Amino acid sequence: MAYRTIDNLGRTIEIPATAEEDQYYFEREDREAYASYYRQNGYVVVRGAVDGPTCDAANQAFDKEVYPSRDFIYRQTTARAERNAFTPTGFVINPILNVQSVDPARYPAFRENGLKVLTAPGIQEICRTLLGEPGKIVQSMYFQGNPSTWPHQDTYYLDSSRLGVMTAAWIATEDIEPGAGRFFVCPGSHRTDMARNGGDFDIAFNHDRYKKLIKDVMLSHQMRIVAPALRKGDVLFWHAALIHGSLPTSQPKFSRRSFTTHWIPESTELMQFQTRIRPMKYDIVNGAKVARPKDLAQSQNRAILWLETRFPTGFSLAKKVAIKLLLH
Repeated sequence: MAYRTIDNLGRTIEIPATAEEDQYYFEREDREAYASYYRQNGYVVVRGAVDGPTCDAANQAFDKEVYPSRDFIYRQTTARAERNAFTPTGFVINPILNVQSVDPARYPAFRENGLKVLTAPGIQEICRTLLGEPGKIVQSMYFQGNPSTWPHQDTYYLDSSRLGVMTAAWIATEDIEPGAGRFFVCPGSHRTDMARNGGDFDIAFNHDRYKKLIKDVMLSHQMRIVAPALRKGDVLFWHAALIHGSLPTSQPKFSRRSFTTHWIPESTELMQFQTRIRPMKYDIVNGAKVARPKDLAQSQNRAILWLETRFPTGFSLAKKVAIKLLLH
């Protein structure tokens, strides 16, 4: 039976309550089929791409090391270092940014087991199929609670230096309930020309105008929202230009434990704001190249974190000035 909920535009929609009620997706061996579906729709779901014990180990490490922590950790929603914040039902609401870079002294098991999820053989294999060559990780996140992410496209913030080539993965590390804040996509939206729809401004730095543009495009093109039912170990891959986000929470008693990770082809570099190529250093982890932005295994990054959290106003101002200088 379908589950009725409200989407990010305030519309009532129906989504599958369970994987059994969802449309057919794909298994790892269906390479040609899922690659074709991905090219056409801008997303694809592959069932069982990560094994259950690997998912469980990462969740348990989070519960033991990160959940009770009172220390500052970099967060996805703000890109700043923050302490844990919680939903009324007790889930961490500010997602972890770059699991591969968290402090190995404070969170050793979470860092190690999180990387086992992010670099699982199934993830690497599917990325290789979708990218046409081996991929490398440039960013990752971990979610327990749902921050309800507004509809957007990744490409304006980060992408491959060959624009539109980056792929990303949402990895469910538990069965995701329909009202827990499911990840959603707008199938086919990766082929929409945003500039022709009024995107004649610097999208990455005009968030309010960009949010309105996305909403207007979704409504004018009558884009449908699809929120697949993912079980533990299932993975949704999406194209850099696909409109996506997470639905508002309607069942607050449920968590939505999951990782996301962004992959670019090995032969390319990271592009930020569609203007700046950022060469990065990569470690080899479980056979995959992994960038570690602000890696807290390094003493200079721990010193920066200390300054950022003790003198936030001055640090924020200096960062804005540095970004402007780099982009001009």
